[in-house]
Amino acid sequence: MGETANLPRVGCGAALLRGDKLLLIRRAKDPEAGCWGLPGGKVDPFETVGDAVRREIFEELGVRIVDEQLLCLVDQIDEPRGEHWFGPVFLARAFTGEPAIREPEKHTDLGWFALATLPGPLTVAAQQALRKLEAGDC
Repeated sequence: MGETANLPRVGCGAALLRGDKLLLIRRAKDPEAGCWGLPGGKVDPFETVGDAVRREIFEELGVRIVDEQLLCLVDQIDEPRGEHWFGPVFLARAFTGEPAIREPEKHTDLGWFALATLPGPLTVAAQQALRKLEAGDC
């Protein structure tokens, strides 16, 4: 079967919007250490994608997203590292709680940024989701 037998893996993420600002978190570890990205993570076996994104956002930020809708699908392919992730990114305009870093070993910072003035560098998934947000069809 080889090393690629378990690829691609399934991830998920969420673009949390508050007005015209997007919540981003800075990654502490590779892949993409130091990059700003959307909160999210992997989908566990036998877990629905909706359950996974709600769980991941709560674990990472301590907030519960409400009425999320599919924003886009992202592919993150890194052949040299032997990684391929595929995942839906949801748009969440409503949530309960105030976001905070709850996994400091994974994330070093968070912030709300206007779409026109996002920090860099951005993760591959964040770049793909941003293109969809900027297209305005969500």
